[in-house]
Amino acid sequence: MGPEAHRSMRRLISIAVVLTAAAAALPVAFLSSCSSGSSHAGGPADAGPACAENDADFGADGEVLTPCAWNAPVTQPAESTAAPQRAACQFGRGDLPMATLGPTVLPQSMPIDNIVVVMMENHSFDSYLGHLNEYGNRSDVDEADAGTTNPDVDGAAVPWAHAAHPCTADTDHEWAGTHQEVDHGKMDGFVTTNDGHYSGNSFVPGPPDGGDPSLYSGSRAMVWYDQTDLPFYYQLANTFAVADHYHCAVQGPTWPNRMYLLAGTSFGETTNNFPDITAYPYPQNDASILDELEKRGVTWQLYTDGVPGAGVIYSTALANRWGRLVVSSFSQFQKDAQSGNLPQVAFVDPDLSSESSLGAGTDEHPPGDIQSGQLFVSQVVQAVTSGPQWAHTALFLTHDENGGFYDHVAPPAACPPDSIQPILASGDTTDAGFDADGIRVLLIAVSPYARKGYVSHNVYDHTSLTRFIEAKFQVPALSARDANALPPTDLFDFTDPPAFATPPALTPPTIDPTQLSYCESVFGN
Repeated sequence: MGPEAHRSMRRLISIAVVLTAAAAALPVAFLSSCSSGSSHAGGPADAGPACAENDADFGADGEVLTPCAWNAPVTQPAESTAAPQRAACQFGRGDLPMATLGPTVLPQSMPIDNIVVVMMENHSFDSYLGHLNEYGNRSDVDEADAGTTNPDVDGAAVPWAHAAHPCTADTDHEWAGTHQEVDHGKMDGFVTTNDGHYSGNSFVPGPPDGGDPSLYSGSRAMVWYDQTDLPFYYQLANTFAVADHYHCAVQGPTWPNRMYLLAGTSFGETTNNFPDITAYPYPQNDASILDELEKRGVTWQLYTDGVPGAGVIYSTALANRWGRLVVSSFSQFQKDAQSGNLPQVAFVDPDLSSESSLGAGTDEHPPGDIQSGQLFVSQVVQAVTSGPQWAHTALFLTHDENGGFYDHVAPPAACPPDSIQPILASGDTTDAGFDADGIRVLLIAVSPYARKGYVSHNVYDHTSLTRFIEAKFQVPALSARDANALPPTDLFDFTDPPAFATPPALTPPTIDPTQLSYCESVFGN
């Protein structure tokens, strides 16, 4: 992290302080009633006999009503008609999923009652699942060639190579740096961009005193891991369904990408700064899918032991925007999963402030030990697969962005979400807009209805998950990006019986104490 990113982390930590204080001020009865929803209906929540003619309308008792327009009948187009319209970015904010997706993409109903989204940090598809073919004795996954290289500052070829340790110094994943790495689709700027890039320690702008400068060689952007390093991820991906052309939404850092997941836009932000959402008061104007779910009457909750990802949009307003506590601990998630009290939509985040713990961090952000993040994900999966709601749950696992690590697939074109131009950091002259996706990251769908061992080659980005949630609960698009996004429904087979009615046996991962000790000793404070 550079100085601005360090300031951003401090701002996120301040959110956690405010949320903790807000929770302490609420009575116990309120906390228990808000830890999860009581209605787990499979379709859109019943808006009741009344609906709001506009978003500012309230019911007789002051409750927020579902806009009437959300319940209006829609004639679903054929996919042969809808697909070229989406490709031409013809849909926009306010368009309902049924109007933009044909029946082969969006069935009239899907037997999913609960959606769980887990977004980890900072690794590309090639860096994590680039050896899934070799692991599964298959050939259908789009991987980088074994002899792949990138030039260094002298033009010498630096190979794509197996990482020696489960942690590295941080790599450049800012707006300018990522565009340099992509290099107009040539994907050859990873080594030169990261050579000497000193941002691995959140609290030290350069290598730690006495640190080894070789740790900051650009070659670290070219490392990959396989099943010897990430056995749980490889087993998960080979068992359930995976997408090998799922991209982050922005060629840039964490915050804008997490904004796209929740809001379908970054409100122009290209850096880790809070957006201006003064034009989005609740309930008059929805800023994110969270506002929409609340107005639809769909139960939802944020779970984390740190700062929730939604904090990058709402900041401390998370404490009072909806008049209830919306953030619960990870242990509460585990309890809710085991007791059958998960809300209809759950966003489960690792501890996004754990980069201060460096080697022991759970979010996989370098220089954290990726083993710790993998263990966290396995605990999420275990809670879901062993709980009574498993039969109708879809869990999505992805990463916010590639973190500066190499991937061989050029980002595809994408629909600009709105007319807001990129808000650049001081001194940044990058000539780019929001008309392209970011670099590939993994997407794994874990569900009884997931296609067994399936790989999708459809192009997706973070707003595809947004559109999946919108499609399930019949709420409109937030921007032109999610309005024209393809939801990853092909990862599922919704016919009965589902392939994984009985959850498969998955081997829990372990943490190699020697490697963890290395990470903590090399990258610790």
